[in-house]
Amino acid sequence: MNYENLKIKKDNGIGWIVINRPDKLNALNIKTVEELKDAFTVFQTDADVKVVILTGSGEKAFVAGADIKELAGFDEQSGRDYVIKGQEVTQIIENFKKPVIAAVNGYALGGGTELALACHFRFASDNAMMGQPEVKLGLIPGFGGTQRLARLVGKGIAMELILTGRTINAEEAHRIGLVNKVVTQDELLAACEALANKIMVNGPAALAFSIEAINKGLDKTLDDGLLFEAELFGKVCATEDSKEGTLAFLEKRKANFTGK
Repeated sequence: MNYENLKIKKDNGIGWIVINRPDKLNALNIKTVEELKDAFTVFQTDADVKVVILTGSGEKAFVAGADIKELAGFDEQSGRDYVIKGQEVTQIIENFKKPVIAAVNGYALGGGTELALACHFRFASDNAMMGQPEVKLGLIPGFGGTQRLARLVGKGIAMELILTGRTINAEEAHRIGLVNKVVTQDELLAACEALANKIMVNGPAALAFSIEAINKGLDKTLDDGLLFEAELFGKVCATEDSKEGTLAFLEKRKANFTGK
């Protein structure tokens, strides 16, 4: 697929997805949402991609929100169809079998915060601004913000941010647990690459099972979550990677993981 609103590249095991509508502050229109779905689907099965980094073009915005011109024309059905498309993308990202890092550069509002919430890690530049300002437009978050934000930062803080529509800076986002780390704008991509490199030395199958265990375990009781963890532990023990990893440890050498 030829992308109109994305830049895609692969480099040393990292798949880069850059939302590229700088003149619109990388706002999400339907076309961009569809392209994001395709790009993540392609990277999911690309053996050369071990980790994905998602960011926005330029220094001003990760994603400044939805395309308001499109939103203004929605009725009940078209509005529902639009957010279902967006939710499909955030579900793909959250359940991606390879780690996904959001490099939040500048404004990440509305759908931008929601895209970041779906990623497994969120690194922000010190000029980042995040929030769910949809109520100021007479709307609500629709790409998972009402669900994921509360799970990440707690119900009380999520209620405050969503019901006031307040925008917060990178420092506050880090304090409440919305982002993992804050660095300067110049350091952002390098910091994300460094994290990706730390992750990529580990077993791909173990990474995938860990993501699944954490994501699905959140919706279970502790007892059920522990049973699910045990089930996945058994599955990972049957992989070639687990045999290689334990043998490499015993032989005091670097493991050669294949993802099998």
